Amino acid sequence: MPIYALQDNVYAPAMRLITAITQAELAEVTTSFAHGYVNNTIVRFYIPLGWGMYQINQQTGTITVTGATTFLVSIDTRSFEAFVAPVIQLEVAQVVPIGSQGGVPLTYNPALNNILY
Repeated sequence: MPIYALQDNVYAPAMRLITAITQAELAEVTTSFAHGYVNNTIVRFYIPLGWGMYQINQQTGTITVTGATTFLVSIDTRSFEAFVAPVIQLEVAQVVPIGSQGGVPLTYNPALNNILY
């Protein structure tokens, strides 16, 4: 059963679905909707087989936010296969915040801040 990201999530920061990852010294990641992450968040990648760029699966990196749905991650992906979403998607590519580095609010250490009203 696939796992889908919720825009109105229960916990913050939440996992997000990945729609693109560039092949670059600092890879740029694009999410399917606004991620809400902040600079210096540490994230882990989960990339199913068939999506390409399998080399980034289970890797962690520190991010720099560049837009509402984009961020740079401290992982060199220049030698990785291209990221390509398969036509039939039984599983989804996702990025999950796992911690923080230097000065990030404690809500990111760990990602267990319940934001329900």
